[in-house]
Amino acid sequence: MAASSPNQRPSAATAPSPAVTPTTRPGATATDIQAVEQLARAYRTMCEQLGKVIVGQQRVIEQVLIAMFCQGHVLLVGVPGLAKTLLVKTISDVLTLPFKRVQFTPDLMPSDITGTDVLEEDHTTGRRSFRFVRGPIFANMVLADEINRTPPKTQAALLEAMQEHRVTAGEHTYDLPQPFFVLATQNPIEQEGTYPLPEAQLDRFMFQTLVHYPTPQEEVQIMKQASSNYRPTLHRLLDGPNIMHLQQIVRRVPVAEHVYAYARDLVRATRPNEKDTPAFVNELVQWGAGPRAGIYLIMAGKARAILHGRVHVTTEDIVNMAHPVLRHRILTTFSAEASGMTSDKIVDRLLKEIPRPVPQQPAAAGNPTAQPAAGAAR
Repeated sequence: MAASSPNQRPSAATAPSPAVTPTTRPGATATDIQAVEQLARAYRTMCEQLGKVIVGQQRVIEQVLIAMFCQGHVLLVGVPGLAKTLLVKTISDVLTLPFKRVQFTPDLMPSDITGTDVLEEDHTTGRRSFRFVRGPIFANMVLADEINRTPPKTQAALLEAMQEHRVTAGEHTYDLPQPFFVLATQNPIEQEGTYPLPEAQLDRFMFQTLVHYPTPQEEVQIMKQASSNYRPTLHRLLDGPNIMHLQQIVRRVPVAEHVYAYARDLVRATRPNEKDTPAFVNELVQWGAGPRAGIYLIMAGKARAILHGRVHVTTEDIVNMAHPVLRHRILTTFSAEASGMTSDKIVDRLLKEIPRPVPQQPAAAGNPTAQPAAGAAR
């Protein structure tokens, strides 16, 4: 986990947060600890800058930044007026990344997103040729606003971009700028004139993040800020190369075998009619999560661990990331919907019923039956 770029420091206008002392595991090197401190410091400073504009929504901010450091995409679901669009725009301002917003409408065409070939004529020679005009997808951060208001063929234009980070137009393929993130918003209460995202596209989103109403205290602060001349000054913290370097740090976080096993058991338990699947899943779930869910659970666990100052992943990290990773990958049955059983409630039951594996401890010398040490990381 070598860290080669200089550490990002908070600006003078922002009071630094208390330092995080990394929790190490046997074998962690000084370079590992330095890398953890670098990413944790960048995360704290970003949260401070975002807090100047966004009131509350700490869990939403954490999940968006975790997905960003994992090279993932996020689907934000919430009623209008909860600052979903403002959050994405503020993150792009803090990160010094080119930002494009696409307002999805029923008449939006795929070429309106990816780009199109335009016929041009050279006035000197009279020769005509096609030139590709890039669409708004060619940006580091793309906001797909109200993504469920456009037809499926336009929604599908995002599939290749989100998975392969490239766009195909005619006979040519164009690479998208790196790093590349898609953050989409969706309104859960207005279903008239909308087109629900197909499961294939939902699976491309690392997280489905629910944006809830603010608390009473936060709502008063929102009213004070919005009705005054308050104009915060944001300091740019990271650029594209810095973000890609931090993404590589996250990928090098080690994961113990028992954590892999827990993530596997949790994902497999969502699939009906499988061996060892809980009985209630067979009754309430029509389709469960695929292998991509397990990959995202591990990646999210790595990012969460390192943002909290640890160089190893525990099962607690998997538990905390289970809802945003699994909620949009579990398709409930009609009887479950009729009884008010949501995918979040199913995940809650799974977290209670799926046992957490105990980490294997090396046997003490002369005592091959030694028990796991008390306080072992889980």
